[in-house]
Amino acid sequence: MSSSIRRLACAACLLVLVLPACKKDDAATKAAEPALTVSVVPVLQKQVANGLTVSGPVSPVEEMQLGVEVSGQRVTALKVDVGQWVKAGQVLLTLDHRTLDAALAQANANLRQAQAGAALAKSNLVRGEGMAKDHYISASQLDQLRASKQQADAQLATAQAARDTSALQRSFAELRAPANGQVSKRLVQPGQIVAGGTELMRLIRDGKLEWRAELPSSQLSQVKPGDRIALHGRDGETVEGRVRAVSPGVDASTRTGTVYADLPNPEGLHPGSYLEGRIDTGLADSPVVPAAAIVLRDGFQTVFVVDAQHKVHATRIETGNKEGGQVQVVRGLKAGDRVVVEGTGFLADGDVVKVVAASTASAANANAGTTP
Repeated sequence: MSSSIRRLACAACLLVLVLPACKKDDAATKAAEPALTVSVVPVLQKQVANGLTVSGPVSPVEEMQLGVEVSGQRVTALKVDVGQWVKAGQVLLTLDHRTLDAALAQANANLRQAQAGAALAKSNLVRGEGMAKDHYISASQLDQLRASKQQADAQLATAQAARDTSALQRSFAELRAPANGQVSKRLVQPGQIVAGGTELMRLIRDGKLEWRAELPSSQLSQVKPGDRIALHGRDGETVEGRVRAVSPGVDASTRTGTVYADLPNPEGLHPGSYLEGRIDTGLADSPVVPAAAIVLRDGFQTVFVVDAQHKVHATRIETGNKEGGQVQVVRGLKAGDRVVVEGTGFLADGDVVKVVAASTASAANANAGTTP
């Protein structure tokens, strides 16, 4: 083989060896180049409203169970229905009171008879005392007149008590509202024979409602009477209230305690509805980040933290209160961390990024053919 041919063969071999090496160097260079342009903001430490978000039922502050005190009487009229507002003393239902009226009439007659007997005995005693002074009657006869007067007085007192009892029994034939409020339940129908002590109606005293929330002991200690609450109604409106009381201990079986919150203006809320509410427990220094910095990855709230080498780290966080576009970070970040606020759409853990001002990050990504 000629020397020229040998030189050409050697050159071809060198070219085969150099080309792969060049390709590897190009790949390494490309890998080191930033994949995405982003803007970052520092995590700030601010004083924010601290609070708890929990769910609980809306319940009456005081729901009164109403019934009658006589048995075996038939309901003759229902005066109110569910949802109606009533005043204290208003008649809610009436029972058949014919037998009670007859008993009251007899008691009144007995009372009048006893009153007449007492009046006669008193007159006889007065005359007898005058005659005894003139010695027209003996001392024993005067004693008999005095005994007759005492006996007549006792009979009068007995008749008066019997009459009062009959009048009380007659009043039981009408179920009256013990306080102002709203009828929440009716458990009786006209014509029904009722038994004494059986629940017939329920009344929400003064229509007052409260919200109750069950909290574990770790959260229960954070709440105190007077804390503000905000309930999110089903129609989107917010109903505000104040914590009235906090149970002093926790239930041994559930390990939870109850928070009771008054609702001064519960328009739109109904007893029994289960609503989410937030309890403001005061102010606290806490890290905050813009809401735009938070993305959802694998079902978790995540932010991308940029280190000194412009490398991003996907960090799961736990958030708290949100106000004015700023979100409280309860766990996962500290003040001073730099988080991506613009350009998070296609970031992955470990990406190297180019940090620019927020006003130019979107334009840079658009020019690169990516959408944040």
